[in-house]
Amino acid sequence: MSFPASATEAALPSAIAELVSGGSLEMSPRELHRAGEVAARLPTGTCVYIPSLPGLPLARTLDMVAALRAAGLDPVPHVSARRILEKEDFRRFLLRCVSDCGVHRVMLIGGDEPRPKGPYADSLEVLREGLLAECGVREIGVAGYPEGHPRIAASILEESFREKLRLAKDQNLGLYVVTQFSFAPARVVEFCAALARNAPTVPVYVGVAGPSDPAALARYAQRCGVSVSLRALRNLGFGIARLVTHTDPQEHVAALARYQLSRGQGNVVGVHLYSFGGALRTADWMRERIAS
Repeated sequence: MSFPASATEAALPSAIAELVSGGSLEMSPRELHRAGEVAARLPTGTCVYIPSLPGLPLARTLDMVAALRAAGLDPVPHVSARRILEKEDFRRFLLRCVSDCGVHRVMLIGGDEPRPKGPYADSLEVLREGLLAECGVREIGVAGYPEGHPRIAASILEESFREKLRLAKDQNLGLYVVTQFSFAPARVVEFCAALARNAPTVPVYVGVAGPSDPAALARYAQRCGVSVSLRALRNLGFGIARLVTHTDPQEHVAALARYQLSRGQGNVVGVHLYSFGGALRTADWMRERIAS
């Protein structure tokens, strides 16, 4: 059941709070020392994703997983296929994550490397091998791209997604989508609506750029392939110095909440905040919305 416009605006704060409380945060391993402070700002059991960084040993990621679990958060390590150096080390890492730290889901991605560092060329190869399920992982997150991928054609992305759905089902793995962040809420809504039509049972966590300084936002946007919406903002006359005011998380989460309210029931279950090295600032922003 959808809401009339006046009722939608009245329901907006609680809808935003629901999306944020059901959401997650990305936190760099470089902020390991902040795990307790971040946990103090968020509900117990909040999912915190640990990105894969170039050259970062799996042992360092495991330290982050353990620290987040000890702080009362739910750690979700990224599995970056092209950055896996050796299968047995990867197997041991997964087993330790599951048995010692209670990890039940991972974020499965290809990894931003021009060529594989080890045995896996892409995320599908990792999934096909069955190692995730064998080691006790129960859910996988896969990436969604509202603005497309800068190096992969849309048709290939769609085919890969269908294959991941099939493999996950065969291995009794849950599967959900985490989208790349975007500066264009309309594109995100369009992406979510299309996914709701084509894969209505797949949950979606919508990626949102957390509060950050303008230069960092522009840098990450160019690196992550969301330059289409960044260029659109510039064409409208929004310089980099003003960009942050037009990409505040509130604006994007509110657009998503309106989309949810207009549908009555959708497959968007929360937002995923990219903190860009500012986990405390992002956690503070999340706490303010949850408490409102």
